[in-house]
Amino acid sequence: MAADRDTGRQEAVAPPPAIELRGISKAFGPVQANKDISIRVMPGTIHGIIGENGAGKSTLMSILYGFYKADKGEIFISGEKTQIPDSQAAIAAGIGMVFQHFKLVQNFTVLENIVLGAEDGRLLKPSLAKARNVLIELETEYGLNVDPDARIEDIGVGKQQRVEILKALYRQAEILILDEPTGVLTPAEADQLFRILHRLKDEGKTIILITHKLREIMEATDTVSVMRRGEMTATVKTSETSPEHLAELMVGRKVLLQVDKRPASPGKPILEIENLRVVDDKGVERVKGIDLTVRAGEILGIAGVAGNGQSELLEVLGGMRTGVGTIRVSGAPLALSGQGSDGQARRDQQIAHVPEDRQSEGLIMEFHAWENVAFGYHRDDIYRSGMLMNNAALRADTEAKMERFDVRPPDPWLAAKNFSGGNQQKIVVAREIERNPELLLVGQPTRGVDIGAIEFIHKQIVALRDQGKAILLVSVELEEIFSLSDRIAVMFDGHIMGERLPDQTDEKELGLLMAGVSGEAA
Repeated sequence: MAADRDTGRQEAVAPPPAIELRGISKAFGPVQANKDISIRVMPGTIHGIIGENGAGKSTLMSILYGFYKADKGEIFISGEKTQIPDSQAAIAAGIGMVFQHFKLVQNFTVLENIVLGAEDGRLLKPSLAKARNVLIELETEYGLNVDPDARIEDIGVGKQQRVEILKALYRQAEILILDEPTGVLTPAEADQLFRILHRLKDEGKTIILITHKLREIMEATDTVSVMRRGEMTATVKTSETSPEHLAELMVGRKVLLQVDKRPASPGKPILEIENLRVVDDKGVERVKGIDLTVRAGEILGIAGVAGNGQSELLEVLGGMRTGVGTIRVSGAPLALSGQGSDGQARRDQQIAHVPEDRQSEGLIMEFHAWENVAFGYHRDDIYRSGMLMNNAALRADTEAKMERFDVRPPDPWLAAKNFSGGNQQKIVVAREIERNPELLLVGQPTRGVDIGAIEFIHKQIVALRDQGKAILLVSVELEEIFSLSDRIAVMFDGHIMGERLPDQTDEKELGLLMAGVSGEAA
């Protein structure tokens, strides 16, 4: 007692969690998306949430942001029980959310997007003037530099993401939720994003990071919670775990983080490209006279920062865009414009295509899974009964594909929009790979896909290679390029900067080539 009086000191009281969820449950019909989830996120930390696609991560965050109402459970913000019936209530509670697919008006300026929905009164001019001043302060404080007068459609995705963060900060968010924030970013843009997040953390902001990328979790977070099939299975300090342990917690089994494949045995040339040139809709030349060859039984990976011609290359090969030059597949010429240059003609020439954007190019989101499985192949004999479609056969085939490719839930009647991103990708991959093509075009095969689905999709691609098929892979993920490719070609500004063997190069050399440094200098 005397000692206590002498010191006159009181024991410090720990601050309450910035966010505490207690017993949150949410069901959509028979599907239990969240089941009795409790989680505590401490202030001034970066808290990761990981789990397979469909594990319930985005549903949980949508409840916190007021998009969904929980069937039961409680939300506490800074120790105070808080009702969040809608996103306006979430914003009022100091919560901001940056979505995987940005919520920006493309033909508005950065400044107009910042102000949209947060105007001060009926006159817009004062609101814009105020926002401009606040924006300058925020950019200076957090390093979120972006031209306030630039139109969204004219800036890259990395800067668009900064605009989303600035929108939340302008609304005085103390808690930021980021849902798969690097899914559309280059490695350099992702590194810049994490520098910004650490700066926000140093200023006292609380950040929830939803991602499936274990490297990002290990590098960026203080604490990580793992979800599996709608339940919270573990919360651990990031410094006390490992990628292998987290992967096992996510999937419920040991996961192979490196692609297991034997050396390639290349055969005859399947794809031969000579002096290919492609001009986009605005008259800009995107592919500038490239030459490439892909042989049977090999994977040629195309590395490069997004926007350097890789997408246009895939689109020409897939029959989605015209070009000029010479392309042969198994010795037969490929039409690059006019009759015979569309996607159906490509499929007739045994070319399958997994496009870069599954939602706008690979699926019709409102249609059922069994309808999506038929797209482009609906004339196949297996799906026909005389002059009509044999829908029963198609649904049975879809069920079989869903089982083989572990699509969850395995429901052919479910609309594509109701599957998670990873399961949407599995539907597209199953549709294309199971056609046994001679040439497979694959764009960003695991973008926005969880660790278990990545392992599965990689195995399918390697298995096709081992059957003697030719595969052209485009990915902005260097780790994926190194893991899958038998040869690597690097594109910059529409040119092939050089080719390398994966075991005879490294990320530094490829990074130089991706930046336009010549092969000799690299």
